[in-house]
Amino acid sequence: MMTDPDFQPFEVIDGDWSRGLLLVADHAGRKLPSRYNSLGLPPSEFERHIAYDIGVEATTRGLAKAMGVPAVLCHFSRLLIDPNRGDDDPTLIRQLYDGTVISGNYPMSADERESRLNSFYRPYHQAVAEAVGRVTQTRGQAPFIFSVHSFTPIMQGIVRPWHVGVLWDMDHRVAWPLIEMLAVDPALRVGDNEPYDGALRGDTMYSHAITQGFAHALIEIRQDLIADQEGVDGWVERLVPILDAINARPDIHDVQHFGSRTGPVDHRKG
Repeated sequence: MMTDPDFQPFEVIDGDWSRGLLLVADHAGRKLPSRYNSLGLPPSEFERHIAYDIGVEATTRGLAKAMGVPAVLCHFSRLLIDPNRGDDDPTLIRQLYDGTVISGNYPMSADERESRLNSFYRPYHQAVAEAVGRVTQTRGQAPFIFSVHSFTPIMQGIVRPWHVGVLWDMDHRVAWPLIEMLAVDPALRVGDNEPYDGALRGDTMYSHAITQGFAHALIEIRQDLIADQEGVDGWVERLVPILDAINARPDIHDVQHFGSRTGPVDHRKG
C-alpha cells in the first residue's frame, strides 16, 4: 500500500540550478509512515484525489527531466497533514474530506498535531526554502517558482469544466503570460483562479514566493488528463516551451513585491 517504515517526507530532484526555475509539487505523494497505518481508511481512499494530486509526481518529474531543472516533491499524503496550507489553517489536518471521514485524524491532540508539523510539514518547507535559496545563490537573481497541482473533474457532485487552471494572488508576471499561452490552444478551457483561488495566506506560494517578491504561479491540471503516461507526456510537451519562454522574460528574475489579497505581507518572512 502506501505505508513505508523508512519514510522520507520529501525528495529533491537535482538539476541546473543556474537556470533560475524551481518546480514544487506539494501534493505529489500519498505515502504514510508505518506508525500511522492507513489513518483508519481502506486502501481505495488512497487512490482518490483526497490523498494526493493524481498525475502530479509523473508530470513534475517529466518537466524536471525535460528542462533539466530542480524540483522538490512532497512524499506524504495530504491526509496526514497538508503542506499547502498555513500552519494555522483549519484544513491543515482534515477530519472530513469530500465525503470521507478520516478517523485517524480525530480526535487530534495538540501533541500529535505538533509532532506532524515537526516530522513532516516543517522538514518539507525547509527543503523548499533551501532549494529556493540555492537557485537564488546559483543564478545570482530571484528565482521563478512553479507549483504543479491537479484537480478532480468532479468535486462534491459538481462537474468542473476547465482542463487547466492557473492560480495566482497579485503577482501577475507568470500568471498572465501562462494563461495567454495556454489559451492559444482552442481545445483548452483555461481557468483564471479556477477551480480554486490562488490567494491563500500561508500556503506554499505565499510562504516561499509572495513574501519574498519572487515570480511564481500554481498550475492545476485536471486529473483525468494526466492519469496515464500518454497524458503526462502530452502536458510536459505543452508546458516546456511555455515555461522556457516565461523564464526568459526580463522581469521574471527581479524581486518585486505585489502584496496579497489576503492582507498585509511581512516581507521579512519567507
